[in-house]
Amino acid sequence: MSKHKRRKIDPGEDLEQDRHYQRSLYDLQVELVKLQRQLIADGARVLVILEGRDAAGKDGTIKRLTEHMSPRETRVHAPGKPSNTEETQWYFQRFVPYLPAASEFVVFNRSWYNRAGVERVMGFASRSQVDTFLQMVVPFEAMLVRDGLHLRKYYLDISRAEQKRRLAGRHDDPLKQWKISPIDEAAQKHWKDYSRARDVMLARTSHAAAPWRVVRADVKKTARLELIRDLLHGFSYRGKSKALATPDETVVFGFSDATMPQMAP
Repeated sequence: MSKHKRRKIDPGEDLEQDRHYQRSLYDLQVELVKLQRQLIADGARVLVILEGRDAAGKDGTIKRLTEHMSPRETRVHAPGKPSNTEETQWYFQRFVPYLPAASEFVVFNRSWYNRAGVERVMGFASRSQVDTFLQMVVPFEAMLVRDGLHLRKYYLDISRAEQKRRLAGRHDDPLKQWKISPIDEAAQKHWKDYSRARDVMLARTSHAAAPWRVVRADVKKTARLELIRDLLHGFSYRGKSKALATPDETVVFGFSDATMPQMAP
């Protein structure tokens, strides 16, 4: 038996933590509703890109981010396998139809960055295609921002042990088995390859017009709250709460050479 005893968790402590999470989430979602009313009034276009390893928590984050927003002006796009026609097009062409129009708030659950991540690691794209993407994506995003699009990019970063635990949990939970895919096994097998691809992607594509924000996502609830809080802090809107806390910089932070050591190896 281990000589280190686990601290017993008081059921009342867990309940209080959940209550705190629910209260905090509610307050942030109220702020999101205020923000969206302003975006609609201004005819603004917002695109939020969420990237991260498999099981990083993108689906759960998007659910909490959008569940009380207007279904008319809110859309979520999760790119699937490209069609034969899309394979022959300019790479970014397949994403353009899903960009937001006036007053729309759009979330990409993965995005054109598939090319620098899973496509690179799994060999779905050639080295030449990946290099071309890395050369073109910054000018492409800068063009969108110059045209008035509000672009926010978040990378959800988790540890190898936490990813392993979450992937195993998909097999145990019948409500999550739709998430199981052959890519799951490759996620752990190619962990270091994904780490290298992530580092290159972030270093090459974080730029003044659309910098990357990194979210340490091992603790799901904390990651959700801090991402939403960070997103809200990036906008001005009528009725913005003066009590809105500053995002926790130990959880969400801007990517740079200095912050790279904080990411999962």
